[in-house]
Amino acid sequence: MGGDVLLALNIACFPACKDINILGDILKGGADKVIEAKGIIAGGHTIDDNEPKYGLSVIGYVNPNNIWVNSNAKAGDMLILTKPIGTGIINTAIKGDVVEEKQIEEAVKTMSTLNMYAANIAKKYKINSCTDITGFGLAGHLYEMAKGSNVTIHIQWDSIKLLDGVEEFAKMGIIPAGCYRNKDYLKGKYINLKNSEFIEDIVFDPQTSGGLVFSLESNEAIELLSDLEKNNVQAFIVGYVTDFDGTYIYIE
Repeated sequence: MGGDVLLALNIACFPACKDINILGDILKGGADKVIEAKGIIAGGHTIDDNEPKYGLSVIGYVNPNNIWVNSNAKAGDMLILTKPIGTGIINTAIKGDVVEEKQIEEAVKTMSTLNMYAANIAKKYKINSCTDITGFGLAGHLYEMAKGSNVTIHIQWDSIKLLDGVEEFAKMGIIPAGCYRNKDYLKGKYINLKNSEFIEDIVFDPQTSGGLVFSLESNEAIELLSDLEKNNVQAFIVGYVTDFDGTYIYIE
């Protein structure tokens, strides 16, 4: 939302019977990313649990006059996405032991890349609306933007970059359960003009640490896209915004 990280608290669950050094590696990984984001670890909580879990409770700050909301997209805007999609499908393929090592490496690199770098560049531009892409999938989060802004969003399938292997796995039916929940929740609120189930599954794929989508005027979008690419931030235009026509999302 245009903010900066100030501090974070660790929240961890870990089985007492497992090697405690694994938990140390997990906490170090989190600390490294907080430091990279210019924040500090100010403590946290750890409990004994049979299933390992880890997250961060983050506190930051933002100028109230410069908050990015997900409900102010304008007709005529273009949409820029800053990461490829498909992490949910890749992670499901990992569980099924059908993924190649290079595909795992690409997904891990994508998930561990901070959105801070894209956000810092975007702060130089007039962002009308912004959302991250996480568990609701690309289409789900853009639906929230479309509904909140009372506009129609057109997702252009051919412009979306996918992680290696995602299309192949989707065609094989290797889809996380969250994808189907996302689609069920938005039933009747989107139209799949591609008439292809695997495409629909991919745009609803729940992402782990997905990218950002910026909605901004077309001339600003072209400049921002160039600026992101010059600074080695992956980015591509994935759609556009029109006046609301009774349907929030078109997949085309």
